[in-house]
Amino acid sequence: MQYWPLRPGSSEHSLNLGHTANLLARIGVNRSRFLAADLLQVIGPGVPLAQCTIFAYPKRRNPEVFSFADRAREVSLPVISNKYVQRFFGLDGNQQAMNQSSAVHNTIVQRQSIDDIAHGEYRRICYEQPQISERVALLTHCESNRWLSVNFYRGREHGRFSEREVNYLETLAPLLIQAVRLHYHAYVQANEMPLLLAERVIRQQHVELTLREQELLRLMLSGLEVDDIAEHLGVRPVSAATYVKRLYRKLGINGLRELFGLATRAEWA
Repeated sequence: MQYWPLRPGSSEHSLNLGHTANLLARIGVNRSRFLAADLLQVIGPGVPLAQCTIFAYPKRRNPEVFSFADRAREVSLPVISNKYVQRFFGLDGNQQAMNQSSAVHNTIVQRQSIDDIAHGEYRRICYEQPQISERVALLTHCESNRWLSVNFYRGREHGRFSEREVNYLETLAPLLIQAVRLHYHAYVQANEMPLLLAERVIRQQHVELTLREQELLRLMLSGLEVDDIAEHLGVRPVSAATYVKRLYRKLGINGLRELFGLATRAEWA
């Protein structure tokens, strides 16, 4: 595992203007569906890739899965991403790079191969099952004291990244990072209210919720349907429906109307 501050890129690399325009045009629109896929399109002509995932790292909380896309891997990337944020993120080289970086306003490049991972379950679930050989991540510090990581995964069929391909990613990094930051800023603006409402419910009900239950509560207060909640959590819709019912019981309420009633009730009432 290695990491370093972003180095100047090379002027020899070209860029597909159509893909780049598409990336910028979608800022703030359906971020989870399009952003990572758009990044793969922009980079694809220069570097063959298998997957892209984007995570946000709030302070003192598990990471959030911000966007993901793959090139027809054999396993479900939403499931892998959610296992990562629940179980494995502390073992990741990204975490070490973020913790040890003092220049938080610069972009950091982090490179991690399957051979760098000593933890058996982490290696099996996140690298062996999807047949990933290596990852290059772009890490940047942004608003609200969060880090963003943009992760590009190399399929086993492509071999390891060459130095020229890493240089290509570094050349495009300023554009990619700026696009992701703009997407994430729009996302935070749109989701700030559900997060505040979730915190009010927890405070008023005096309940201890797990990190997963807190994320579920925020998704419910965002007005998402069960199918969309299932996609965000990386589970089947029937499992998501079960989690919703369990959370209602834990909060002592019977449905969404009562949940919004709790969230909007004056705290001194």
